[in-house]
Amino acid sequence: MRAYLSVFRLRISTGLQYRAAALAGIATQFFFGFMFIMIFQAFYAHSVSNPPMTLTAVITYTWLKQAFLVFIMLWLRDNELFGLITSGNIAYELCRPSDIYGLWYAKLLATRLSSALLRCFPLLLVTLFLPKPYRLELPSDLLTFVFFALVLLAGLLMVVAISMLIYISVFVTMSPGGSLLLFSIFGEFLAGLIIPVPLMPGWMQNIVYLLPFHWTADFPFRVFTGDLSKSEALSGLAAQAAWLAGLVALGKILMNKALRRVVVQGG
Repeated sequence: MRAYLSVFRLRISTGLQYRAAALAGIATQFFFGFMFIMIFQAFYAHSVSNPPMTLTAVITYTWLKQAFLVFIMLWLRDNELFGLITSGNIAYELCRPSDIYGLWYAKLLATRLSSALLRCFPLLLVTLFLPKPYRLELPSDLLTFVFFALVLLAGLLMVVAISMLIYISVFVTMSPGGSLLLFSIFGEFLAGLIIPVPLMPGWMQNIVYLLPFHWTADFPFRVFTGDLSKSEALSGLAAQAAWLAGLVALGKILMNKALRRVVVQGG
């Protein structure tokens, strides 16, 4: 555990150095946030009455998605880990006295947290003071915010566990770009990052709710907007914990299986 914490602290410290990249990311996320909001405004202006989510909730959902993008996006990549696999330098990792899955999990978690610390607070602060209808609306009570923080953290842990499956798949495919593209296209759509899940057709929602992706983004954001009740948030948190345990167990099994088949050649 001490080794994992040391790696985690080191990655956090390293990630906090990239302030210029964070500023560029904030500007990009503001641009895409306004773009998505204007698209939804046009959609709601010509939609039928009684939509499944109010426009205010969708706008808040959009800003949360932009503020916590590094928490939830699957296309965030660590080229160092991909390089270890494809170059054969995974041999150095095998010499370490620590579990590779745990070390890599700690690295990926720290990378996402450090990026979020630099980006989310400026985005949230500015969007709180935007004029209506572009403003981010806070939860109605403190308990809702506490539930949001808990389910967002659980969602982050799930995203890292899913990301680990991407890196493990590269042991077989030897194609980082292919694995990343496959997971990110399907995973981010099913997580509600393109459109919120309640705005999807009913048959598609049935598919989404069978998979783990919506627990990483759509569920936490709908807890924040009040679209889900506190009892639904509590039961959802239990479901997130179950999915997280399953994803980590699956990842460790696949990692151990992949490492048993690794062949490193060289002089």
